[in-house]
Amino acid sequence: MKSLKTLGQFIIEKQTDFPYAKGELSRLLRDIGIAAKIVNREVNKAGLVDILGTVGDTNVFGENQKKLDVYADEQFIAALKDGGECCFVASEEQEEGVELTDTGISKNAKYIVCIDPLDGSSNIEVNVSVGTIFSIYRRISQVGEALTQEDLLQTGLRQVAAGYIIYGSSTMLVYTTGKGVNGFTLDPSIGEFCLSHPNMKIPQQGHIYSVNEGNYLKFPQGIKNYIKYCQEEDTGTNRPYTSRYIGSMVADIHRNLLLGGVFIYPQTALQPKGKLRLMYECNPIAFIIEQAGGKATTGTERILEIAPEELHQRVPAILGSTDMVNKVLEFLDKS
Repeated sequence: MKSLKTLGQFIIEKQTDFPYAKGELSRLLRDIGIAAKIVNREVNKAGLVDILGTVGDTNVFGENQKKLDVYADEQFIAALKDGGECCFVASEEQEEGVELTDTGISKNAKYIVCIDPLDGSSNIEVNVSVGTIFSIYRRISQVGEALTQEDLLQTGLRQVAAGYIIYGSSTMLVYTTGKGVNGFTLDPSIGEFCLSHPNMKIPQQGHIYSVNEGNYLKFPQGIKNYIKYCQEEDTGTNRPYTSRYIGSMVADIHRNLLLGGVFIYPQTALQPKGKLRLMYECNPIAFIIEQAGGKATTGTERILEIAPEELHQRVPAILGSTDMVNKVLEFLDKS
């Protein structure tokens, strides 16, 4: 019987990939894994306890905060604070972010974490998969100095690690440090994430398109034309393609990563800059998709090359199998 390799063991094995880190990045990833187990426990019992509904507050985007959103935010921030390797957390639920350098254990921390603590939380009430998305950067300024905008607003190309956790029929943590993508499934019998999907690769061509077609009339013409292309019958390209849209970015991306597909969240007439957040949704997912052999773009530029202007910046997103993303771009260019 093949022995299971835990997330902790795997991280330690790969620690030599980052000689400058001296173990800090490994410990940071471990801290995120610990918080994920706690959030997973609450997600899985959400139907049994008073954890649903809203707190009564809204987040920085005017969206009602679910109780579990707030709980997840608190758990990840607490884990990062206690771990001592993180100096700043940019969260979807926090307008200004949370600086941790004023705490003794984190005063010499070198890493910045951007996180969406609970992506797709509106799906909890109907028992659909939700997730967590995270992104890790090394600070540019010297330890001991005040954090700067240059530290907080780095391009996606400067990510040292990124990942997501999907809380579903099984709970998985998928992450990259720029040397491929690996997936770990939580084994509840031992309480550990175990390597289940080594060296994940997205198929170059897929047959799934994921887009909220309810917004069709508000989409750019090129996106409308691509959707019609997906729906046409053509045996040579095995069309029509299958439409699959969950409304939880992590769940849609995870499926397409495994099976091949394209995820599209374009700008609309009502949201001309797009809706998804660059720093803690698009950048980490784009890093993972590219490391798995796929492509990630806004429709006009590579997501990882965008110079961010603010923590909560929004952008359009087209991510997934390279051939499918290229076909979307072809339709956008023609329009």
